[in-house]
Amino acid sequence: MTRIDFYTQARDRLDVVRKLIQKARDNGRCVLVHTRDDVLARELDAYLWTVPALSFLPHVRCGHASARQTPVLIGPDADDLAAPDVLINLDSESPAFFGRFERLLEVVGQAPEEVAAGRERYRFYKSRGYALNHIDLSRPSP
Repeated sequence: MTRIDFYTQARDRLDVVRKLIQKARDNGRCVLVHTRDDVLARELDAYLWTVPALSFLPHVRCGHASARQTPVLIGPDADDLAAPDVLINLDSESPAFFGRFERLLEVVGQAPEEVAAGRERYRFYKSRGYALNHIDLSRPSP
């Protein structure tokens, strides 16, 4: 069964996503950052090229010619990813294919509409019997 973690109250969603991708890559995992929002996908793509200044996370957008050989994809198509290891959801809805992945990481910002959509997704997964882990990013780390 897919392990689901909710990261809530993210001040900077792109930076949280970058850190989650880095952690997954450090463990040799493939990652799909799921979004149907082309503007957000372009923003994340540019962010991963530039932050931090002396680092780079190899990635491409879904549909790119080298998608099957690239460990990190950004976009809506899970079929482009070489292995269904980690799914990071930035969409307002639950991806229909989330059950194919070992891990699902939901990143929820602080905007009221993001919080409301995140709560809906949380209820959706819980009603289907998934054990959910919650990480409140507004609280200091131990």
